[in-house]
Amino acid sequence: MPKRTFVYGATILLGANLVNRVLGFAYQYLIMNHIGGEAYGLFNMVFPIYMLALVLTTAGIPLAIAKMVSEEVSLGRTAQAQAIFRLAFWILFISGAIVSSVLYFLTPFLTHRIFPDPRVLTIFQICTPAIFIVSLSSVFRGYFQGLQNMVPTAISQICEQIIRVLVGYTAALQLLNSGVEWAAAGLALGMLAGEIVGLLVIAFQYQFVWPKFKRNNQEAVYSSRIILSKLWHLASPVTVGRLFSTGLSALDALLIPLRLQVAGYGAREATTLFGQLGGAAFTLLTFPSVFTFALATSLVPAISEAAARNQLQVVRARSAEAIRLTILIGIPCLIILFYFARPLTSFFKSTEIAPILRLLAVGGIFSYIQQTTTGILQGLGKVHLPVLHSIIAAFIRIPILVYLTGLPQWGLRGTAMAYIIGFIIMAFLNLIAITRSTGMALDLQRFLLQPVSGGIGMLLIFHFLDPILGQQVVGYITEFTAGIILYSLILFFNGGITLTDLKRLPWIGKYLPR
Repeated sequence: MPKRTFVYGATILLGANLVNRVLGFAYQYLIMNHIGGEAYGLFNMVFPIYMLALVLTTAGIPLAIAKMVSEEVSLGRTAQAQAIFRLAFWILFISGAIVSSVLYFLTPFLTHRIFPDPRVLTIFQICTPAIFIVSLSSVFRGYFQGLQNMVPTAISQICEQIIRVLVGYTAALQLLNSGVEWAAAGLALGMLAGEIVGLLVIAFQYQFVWPKFKRNNQEAVYSSRIILSKLWHLASPVTVGRLFSTGLSALDALLIPLRLQVAGYGAREATTLFGQLGGAAFTLLTFPSVFTFALATSLVPAISEAAARNQLQVVRARSAEAIRLTILIGIPCLIILFYFARPLTSFFKSTEIAPILRLLAVGGIFSYIQQTTTGILQGLGKVHLPVLHSIIAAFIRIPILVYLTGLPQWGLRGTAMAYIIGFIIMAFLNLIAITRSTGMALDLQRFLLQPVSGGIGMLLIFHFLDPILGQQVVGYITEFTAGIILYSLILFFNGGITLTDLKRLPWIGKYLPR
């Protein structure tokens, strides 16, 4: 049952993330084709600062909630789980209200001193109320994650994305005549509307869970002081890590356009290129992360539960399975991104970014492994290690980004190279930490040889079919389908995928022979 719960939760989130990513693709297409890369570039300049404020507000508490709730429920102490939720809710209610209010009034000051483009003022002001909304949503999501019930989060995320797309695109299109900065403000308005709906949806679902625990559990609960102490112990390293990560994103949003100008691009051209990097290249590169995000989210409570029961063999098995599945899904996705970089970026009217996407695809697998292994370490309670590893990677990546992006012959290719180096360092440091902590063996046959052999077959079929079927949408879809089928068949023959793997999947597994 625990394995089924683990895979089931990941699959539920995967389904929701796939729906969200498809909607996101449609949204990106509409933005890049009808609103423009400049508007998206302006919105992207604000987003890292917004995320930085959000991290300050939530302080890593949602992840701590998930881990603590998972441990308490696994030991049958559901009233303790409710006490943890209630205290965390009020903490984030107060911190969210304070940070949102202060930041709103400081926005004019920050806009003219931090951002390279002062047109972001209105965008930033619209984003600030969302900090309060997301803070509350994160408490509910952390609670359901701890219960290993991913359905409420999945439904909330889908509703949130639908509203974001509908409101964001409509508002941006209507405001475009007033200027590019107002179109970007429309995108921010869509984000705010989506977050509000997402909160309402998940709060409504919570009403069905809370009365059950209230009736059935009368045991004594921890004092607020003890809960606060545990929350702080788990949340503080995560807070530092996320502050550092979002700080780096904010730094990138400032550095990349400035260094592109040093490389010889005009200010507006640099903003547009930065928008295309995020709106096309990274949108495509992060598509497979719908799986790794779902996996990492499910891993924290699943591994916390096994660790709380001292089931080290279960921890090793779940960790190895998660890494293997990450590689199995990541490799075919990256091969598609590499081989079809130009037609995929043309979907966003950003074909000039195709060489950058191709370069990012070469090292993209380490980005996915980094996300999954971070979830494993967090589930083990070693929340400080991903922070330390990200700091090490950043100290190497940032100087490379600054130097190479400013060279005319490198530009965005230098940016991509710096990101790849960062992905590789972080992934390897995480893997080393997991093997030392759990004794998990790095099975090169299952982790590397089996998926790579399938990837080679996939590349070969693309090589033969593309001259015949390329240059049209139906042809590309046929090629993708044929490549994935051949990849799967090779994995079945070499043992990369087994019948046991398929039996663990919800909806599909129950129809397979036992």
